Amino acid sequence: MKKTLATTTILLSLAFGALLAQDKGKGGGKGPGGPGLTLTSPDFEDGGVIPDKYSQKGGQQGPSPKLEWKNVPAGTQSFVLLMHDPDVALQKKLDDVTHWLIFNIPGTATELQGGVPGEAKLPDGTINAKNLRGAVGYMGPGAPAAGPYHHYTFELFALDTKLDLGPDATRADVMKAIDGHILGKGVLEGRFHQ
Repeated sequence: MKKTLATTTILLSLAFGALLAQDKGKGGGKGPGGPGLTLTSPDFEDGGVIPDKYSQKGGQQGPSPKLEWKNVPAGTQSFVLLMHDPDVALQKKLDDVTHWLIFNIPGTATELQGGVPGEAKLPDGTINAKNLRGAVGYMGPGAPAAGPYHHYTFELFALDTKLDLGPDATRADVMKAIDGHILGKGVLEGRFHQ
């Protein structure tokens, strides 16, 4: 009896192992097989404090930080970058603060240089949308000194298309347009308060 039980256990283990080996590498539609799109900045570490230079501290409007990315998915035609502050709920809704929304970044790009101009349309076709204040381009972090650090989330979306939208597109317009076209996503988090 013990010998039969041991033999059965071994056979079941081998059969299960063979099934796992057969499925290995197929992915099963559960996610990317390699490393995902990675977004970084040489100006601050992921989860670190965003330097004052890139903020609204003292009433200034600092330049945008440099952003870099790698592991771009095959077939990427364009990128969308959204910077927002999820620590604020506007008008008792799920809306938060849009600090920067820039789209139609060329699919061949691997970075945004620091100090992206606040122009609606850049020479390479990239479009700067309006931030919370209604101004085109980057609006640096500005959480008050009296409160806790706010989290500033930079989300980079790799798309299989360019967006047929202009500079007047809202965040809702852009999010609706990218739905169903996202090949990959990278996230960088920074913290700030004055």
